[in-house]
Amino acid sequence: MKRFERLRQIRRLDPVADALEIYRLSATFEFPWDYTRALELALYRTYAVPSIGRLLARTAELTQHTQKRYDDTVLLLDAIVEHGFAAEEGRSAIRRINQMHRSYDISDDDMRYVLSTFVVMPRRWIDAYGWRRLSRHEVVAATEYYRTLGRRMGITGIPETYEEFETLLDTYEQEHFGWDEQARRVSDATLDLMASWYPRPLAPLLRTATLALLDEPLLRAFRYAPPGAATSAWVRRAVRARGRFVRLLPPRRSPHFARQNREIKSYPDGYRVSGLGTRPVPGLRGCPVGHRDTSAADSVE
Repeated sequence: MKRFERLRQIRRLDPVADALEIYRLSATFEFPWDYTRALELALYRTYAVPSIGRLLARTAELTQHTQKRYDDTVLLLDAIVEHGFAAEEGRSAIRRINQMHRSYDISDDDMRYVLSTFVVMPRRWIDAYGWRRLSRHEVVAATEYYRTLGRRMGITGIPETYEEFETLLDTYEQEHFGWDEQARRVSDATLDLMASWYPRPLAPLLRTATLALLDEPLLRAFRYAPPGAATSAWVRRAVRARGRFVRLLPPRRSPHFARQNREIKSYPDGYRVSGLGTRPVPGLRGCPVGHRDTSAADSVE
C-alpha cells in the first residue's frame, strides 16, 4: 500500500453516509497518535469553563482517581469507534456514558460546547502537527460522526456543520473561559497524570512541554506562567518534525485503537464495556455533561 492510498479510499466514500467508516479509517489508520493527543486536549480544554471544572473537582474522580477516570473515558469513546453505534458494544458504551451523565442537569450550552471540542480540536491539531492535513471528506465525516454521537447522548441543538461547531467553540471559550481554583486542581491532576506515563526525572520537562502546546487563553484561564517563546517554538517544531517523520514511514496496515495505547493502565486483565466508568450518586458524583434521557443510546436515528 502506498502512502496516500488510504486517503484515496476515503475520498471514494460518501462523507455523510459513510461517516463512521471514514472516521475509523482516519482515527485508527492514518492518525491514531494525533487523535489521542487531540482528544486529550479537547477534554482538557473543558476544565477552563468554571461550571465544568468545578463539577469535575466536586466529583473527585479526576483528582483522586485520575488514571482510572482517564482510562474509562478513553475506552468508552474507543468502543464506539471500534464497534459502531448499532453494535452491542457501542450501544453499551453510550448507555454507560448516559448513566453517568444523567446525575447532573447541566446547561444545554455546556453540553454542546463539550461536543464541539471533539469536533474541532482534532482538525486543528492534525492540521498543525499531523503528517498531512485532514481532507474535507474527513472533516465532514468526523462532524457527522460526532453529531450522531451527540444525538445518542441526548444533546439538543447540535450544530450541523464543522464551521458551526468551530464558531460555537470559539465564541463559548471567549465568553466562558475563566479562573476557578477547583478547576485548576483538576488541571494540575491531569498534567501530573500525563507526566506519570514517563520516567519520573522527565516530569518537569514534560509539564513544560505540555504547557508549551497550550494556547494563551487556556494558560490565562488556569493562571499558568507561559513557557518562554523559545521553548514554545522548540516544542511545537519538535511535534511538527514527528509528523514529517511519520510521513516517510510505510502506511499502517492494521488499525490501532485507543485501547491499545500504552497510557491505558487500569485494566491489565481486561475489561467489559458495561463495567467501565463510575456509578454516580445523583448530586454527589457525575460528569461534566448532564443528560436527561438515557433512552437516546438506543435510538436508531
